[in-house]
Amino acid sequence: MSVAPSMAEKTAACYREAGRVLRESSLRRGNVVYLDRSTADEVMVTADLHGNRTNFRRILEIADLSNHPRRHLVFQEVCHGGPTYPKAGGCMSHLMLEDIAQLVIQYPTQIHFLISNHELAELTDFPIMKAGKMLNLMFRCGMGQMYGDSVPSVRAAQIEFLGSLPIALRIGDRILVSHSLPKQSDEEPFDATIFDRDITSNDRACGGMLHRLVWGRDFRQENVDHLAEQLGVDLFITGHEPCQHGFASPNSRQIVLDCCSRLGKYLMIPMSDDLTQADLLNRIHSLHASQLETIS
Repeated sequence: MSVAPSMAEKTAACYREAGRVLRESSLRRGNVVYLDRSTADEVMVTADLHGNRTNFRRILEIADLSNHPRRHLVFQEVCHGGPTYPKAGGCMSHLMLEDIAQLVIQYPTQIHFLISNHELAELTDFPIMKAGKMLNLMFRCGMGQMYGDSVPSVRAAQIEFLGSLPIALRIGDRILVSHSLPKQSDEEPFDATIFDRDITSNDRACGGMLHRLVWGRDFRQENVDHLAEQLGVDLFITGHEPCQHGFASPNSRQIVLDCCSRLGKYLMIPMSDDLTQADLLNRIHSLHASQLETIS
């Protein structure tokens, strides 16, 4: 049984307000959020969640944003995965997307939700199939079970929210956080103006610049070296790639995080001008480690 239309309208209003907050953020220039010592003491970076409610709650518990007003929290890729509705089996991850929108409103300067390939897939109706299941269809089915006849209005507001998401976050002058990196940028030029200009439908389409950014899997040293020089950064933190141990360091410039499983990891980055990749690797923590290993 679906919720009352008034509840659906509250969800739609939340999406619209969260989209406004993201678009008007004072920390944002173009499609990138910029953090430095004047605005942050530290940044907690997480990665792919795919509806994992246990890890989502743990992230919020560790971040403890209310008691750390200069701590920032980065989310990415919450859609597609996790629990399903018991009757028709629709994906419940739309509820986590709604939770993120509420967090954006509650912590407008501390929560940063970067667009991923799965959020982009919802924004553009780009089909994703995994383990024989059409993830977009399951996601839409879940929304239908929750909102019934009100799905069109909620979906419209949801799309507005997804269209407002930043595509990257820059920490100081040297670190860039994005869901992934475009492949073969050393061979096929990547249009870096996408970080500053309006994003077009061509950018979002398969083969477009945003699509390349969030779908790319290319961990070659030559690729990241080229991107580092092009973007004027030294280090990249990404998600997108499943990691057996919750993180990976596939080259000398990149750290990959994964928050999908019990072995999920996060990275707590202090604002500093001289951090190395080794320093960052030493600041990776387990979501479900003992209390002695968590950030105080």
